[in-house]
Amino acid sequence: MTDKSAFTAQEWATIRTSALAAGMAVSLAEPSGLIGMFQEGVASAKDMLAAKNDPNGSSLVKAIIAELETSEGRTEARAGLKASITGGTPAEAKAAALAAVAQAARLVEAKAPADAAAFKAWLGAVSRHVAEAASEGGFLGFGGVQVTEAEKATLADIDAALA
Repeated sequence: MTDKSAFTAQEWATIRTSALAAGMAVSLAEPSGLIGMFQEGVASAKDMLAAKNDPNGSSLVKAIIAELETSEGRTEARAGLKASITGGTPAEAKAAALAAVAQAARLVEAKAPADAAAFKAWLGAVSRHVAEAASEGGFLGFGGVQVTEAEKATLADIDAALA
């Protein structure tokens, strides 16, 4: 059972922040407006709830979610995300979010190899569900596309970062 104790404080902060960074990278690829941002946030939260309640789920993923359920954990994760993607253009922020995901994947592979596959699959699922959460384009939700080309490209980038 891998948990926070397997990592230094800085490593754990990187891993915890990656849960937000995966969804943020997709959101930055194709901004969805206020309603779309809300839908993307709900999709991410649903994935966390599903992983938390999965009896066969990864202990590492559950430890990350347990921290994100606390006010302090969410605040620290948001601060870590903000620090890693602040400034620059949306493209630069997306690149920084992808870098955070890649760094977290490397840390988990190195220090918790038994949990690496489940961790990566979870981050990949979160990012896919965020991409699918809100349709882009169209008018009042009609005529849009579920996952845009920019989001598809970002999902491929996330897959590469997790490889």
